[in-house]
Amino acid sequence: MTAETATETQGTRARPPLGLVADNPNFPGDWAATVEKVKIADRLGYDSIWVPETWGYDPISALAELALVTERIKLGSGIVNVFSRSPGVLASTFATLDERSGGRMLLGLGASGANVIEHWHGVPFARPLRRIREYVEIINLILRGEKLLYRGEIFQLERGFKLQFTPVRDHIPIYIAAITPKSIAQTGAIADGVIPTYWPSAEYPTLQRLLDEGALAAGHPPGNVRVAPYITTAVVPDEAARAQARLRARAPLAFYIGRMGRFYAEMLARYGFADEVAAVQRAWADGPRAAAAAVTDALLDATAIVGTPAEVRAKLRAWAALGVDQPLLTMPPGTPDEAGRALEALITS
Repeated sequence: MTAETATETQGTRARPPLGLVADNPNFPGDWAATVEKVKIADRLGYDSIWVPETWGYDPISALAELALVTERIKLGSGIVNVFSRSPGVLASTFATLDERSGGRMLLGLGASGANVIEHWHGVPFARPLRRIREYVEIINLILRGEKLLYRGEIFQLERGFKLQFTPVRDHIPIYIAAITPKSIAQTGAIADGVIPTYWPSAEYPTLQRLLDEGALAAGHPPGNVRVAPYITTAVVPDEAARAQARLRARAPLAFYIGRMGRFYAEMLARYGFADEVAAVQRAWADGPRAAAAAVTDALLDATAIVGTPAEVRAKLRAWAALGVDQPLLTMPPGTPDEAGRALEALITS
């Protein structure tokens, strides 16, 4: 972690900088429209745009294109996994993107899950926490321009290679997707930011405590890791649109509970939503609509934000007071013009 990161972290509680999640990688869509939306967000002053990785569109290609058509917005991978690309490849890739973007990259890393890693990438899903730690250490070493001499539990790199160009920065901020207590504590020890998904809002102080425990154990000051959660967000223009927007917001939450492995369900159950999680899991027997309908208002309101621009900003300020430094919001749907109006209303309300 750098002094720059620590400085940026201070003073963000009252009005957190707003990030957005690009809406293209998971499903076939109009990439040209996505690019236009990102350009609008760049002009309006949004802080960052994040491109997810699943088994769809490649996020690195998308980040490269966005780097060429934007000027100031930060560009993040949200997230790339630590099994399908080597740490050397990720270091050289993000150093290249950082150069082409003028030093605007953010490196989001995570383990993904066994289903994706083993049955899409064909790689054993082994020791994910240790693997993340070694990736962070190796990437940081490479970007500092040091010889790649590293003896870990997974990687033994002994030939002393060095990156063949000088990066524009000797450290690119690293954010880690983490939701289990062990992974959060490790993130506090090794990273600049944490990306939790569907974290219950009342438990952000717990998240901060776990981060601080990891930081202190590693000899770092507390409060030095930015909390940057993915937050399903819907900006509604009026009351007529609210009910449908809330219904749409339930669907991805139900998917994460019932179809994204066990970790999200366990996390929500750990923090007070065991009955709701069980109900959603049972409802999947009747299909995705039934599962979405089983998401209660309490669970939705604890993990997502649906409302007018003023309501969204008010809730973001309340969550900032609980510990959110850098909320990463859903890119508004619709045409670029429609999304632009929502983006402008949200950032100026």
